[in-house]
Amino acid sequence: MLKVTVELWPGGREAGKQVIATADIVRVRDGARADYEVALKEGLLGSVGDVAFVCSYPRWSASVWDLVGRSISAALSGGKEELPPRPVLPEVPVHVIDGMRCVRLADIPEPTRTLFAHNLAGSSVPGHNLAFAWDFEDFMLGQR
Repeated sequence: MLKVTVELWPGGREAGKQVIATADIVRVRDGARADYEVALKEGLLGSVGDVAFVCSYPRWSASVWDLVGRSISAALSGGKEELPPRPVLPEVPVHVIDGMRCVRLADIPEPTRTLFAHNLAGSSVPGHNLAFAWDFEDFMLGQR
């Protein structure tokens, strides 16, 4: 089994590192052309994509990164060994409520909503299922 681990090192420092995602790539059939099963997990989101297979892969014919790349691609694109379309930034409407610029959490598409909601934990908010627009904008800019 191969386990690919994605770590976040805040500010480039190992001291605060945190595992944020993993990929488990398991050989399920041996031979010169082996089959592999892949499952992706992300800390806050749980399982990501589909459990997928890379079949009849020619072992020892390329770098391990070729197998890793194909496995991750298959899990993210319904079993095809190609990347899905590149994601786009979500367009979230800003509402003015009682003179404050706000966003509704329900207007934020997944997985951005879950990640932003986690980031908001402990922060003040203008109301139930609302967030200040500047908090969302700062989050999207990587400043929060």
